[in-house]
Amino acid sequence: MKKLVAVLMTVAVMATMLVGCGSKEAADTSADASEKVWIVSTDTVFKPFEYTNDKNEFVGIDVDLLAAIAEDQGFQYELQSLGWDAAVAAVQAGQADAIIAGATIKQERIDSGWIFSDGYYDATQTFVVAADSDIASFADLAGKNVAVKNGTAGKDFAESLQDEYGFTITVFEDSPTMYQDVILGNSAACVEDTPIMACSIKEGGLALKIPEGMESEGAPYGMAIMDEADQELLDMFNAGLKNLKENGKYQEILDKYLK
Repeated sequence: MKKLVAVLMTVAVMATMLVGCGSKEAADTSADASEKVWIVSTDTVFKPFEYTNDKNEFVGIDVDLLAAIAEDQGFQYELQSLGWDAAVAAVQAGQADAIIAGATIKQERIDSGWIFSDGYYDATQTFVVAADSDIASFADLAGKNVAVKNGTAGKDFAESLQDEYGFTITVFEDSPTMYQDVILGNSAACVEDTPIMACSIKEGGLALKIPEGMESEGAPYGMAIMDEADQELLDMFNAGLKNLKENGKYQEILDKYLK
C-alpha cells in the first residue's frame, strides 16, 4: 500500500510540473513527457513590450499576451529572453520555434523566410532627439548622425530618408545604448518604435523628446516562425488572439501598459 501511495504521489507531482504556461485543464488532460513545449525567443529590453520590472520580473505586452494566448489555447511554452539579434538567430538556427519581440510585419522579412501571425499591435517608428535639441524636422538632420538599432523597422525608416536628408547612421545592438548615444550628444537623433519611446521617456526619465511629424506610417507587430513545421503554433496564436480580442482580455493587457 505504501508503494502504491508513493507512486500515486509521484504521478501527481509530475502532472503538476507539466502544467507550465498552458491552462490547467489542458495540461491535466495531456500531461505526459512527450507533450510539445514551444520555445519562443524575445528581446530583453523593449519596454513596454518586454522588459524587467522593479521586482526583477520579466513583463510586458508581448509577455502577457503570449501567456494569455497559451492559457486560452492550452499549449505550453518556454520564453527565452535573448536580445533582438540573438532571438532572431535562435529561430533561424532552429534553436527556438518562434519570436515575439515587437517584430514589425514587413515584406523584406517575409521574403527572407519569416512567417508571421496575424498582427497584434499597430505601431509607428519615430525620430527622437535630446530634450534640449532644436531639431524639429528631417531637414534639420542634414550633416548629422542618427542612431538606429540593428535589424529593426526603425533602421529601415532611417535608411529610407538618409540620402534625401543627408545624415549618417550608426547601428547599435540594443535600445538603451542607442538612447544614451543621443543623450550624450554623439548622435543628433535615434529612431525607435513610438510606443516604446514614449514609455521609456515617461517611466525612465530620459532626457529625450519626440518631435511632431517625424514618424512613419503605422505597421503591425506579429509573432513569427521561420519553419513551416511550426505553423501549428501560429495557428494557435491567431485563434487565441481572436478570442482575447472578443472577450476583452487583449484590451486589458494593452491598458495595463499603455494607459
